Amino acid sequence: MDKISIRGLEVFANHGVFKEENVLGQKFIVNAELVCDTRSAGQEDNLEKSVNYAEVCNLITKVMRNNTFKLIEAAAENIAEKILLEYDLIREVTITLKKPWAPIMMSVDTVEVSITRKWHRAYIALGSNMGDSKGHLDGAVKELDADKCCRVKKVSEFIVTEPVGDVEQDDFLNGCLELETLYTPYELLDFLHKIEQAHNRERIVHWGPRTLDLDIILYDDVVMYDEDLIIPHIEMENREFVLKPLCEIAPYIKNPVNGKSIKQLLSEIQK
Repeated sequence: MDKISIRGLEVFANHGVFKEENVLGQKFIVNAELVCDTRSAGQEDNLEKSVNYAEVCNLITKVMRNNTFKLIEAAAENIAEKILLEYDLIREVTITLKKPWAPIMMSVDTVEVSITRKWHRAYIALGSNMGDSKGHLDGAVKELDADKCCRVKKVSEFIVTEPVGDVEQDDFLNGCLELETLYTPYELLDFLHKIEQAHNRERIVHWGPRTLDLDIILYDDVVMYDEDLIIPHIEMENREFVLKPLCEIAPYIKNPVNGKSIKQLLSEIQK
């Protein structure tokens, strides 16, 4: 990916923990590094295929001037989010926010915070075997796509599968979707739980019936394991009801743990 850099944008704004900072204001300096594909714009000399950095400077200035944040960390977060939501071409942004007049009563050049935020790709498994199962799955897809920090890119066909485990229950309706998200894995997990709760999901019997089940299967190339979240999903390689719909929308995506594609994993489990 290419980069467009904005450096040394000066903005006078009212941010800080102290009342005087909010009332009197002070100078801030913003650097922005925008990761995007500029090849078509460069080949065709066409601004519409690139990012108008003058507009980005105006957006940054508006965020800084139209809000009052206690922390420059909060200001940086808001700037990064606004840029990523406003410009589809920008996949990643690094914001460095400097506070040269920071009231720390010592000789210092500047205090600054630097953050990098980006669109992540995640794959979510959906399942339901209570009530209007298709309605629950369709509703979850719409709720994900309606959230400003999520973009549903692909949705598999829903398939009927037999339940796993010893609990006697109805067949499931299962599917998978591809998602772009600004959420971290834990933020995404919390959001999925909220959607499940909105559909009256109850966690009573392990592997029991449920109105809606949403699982993070993959998230970028992240490999993580702790008490609350395991990525890639620990059971994905053993679940045809996950691999089959996932293979429909992303056959060549690989499990970062063993390097095997979804298509390969599905073929192995179907032998």
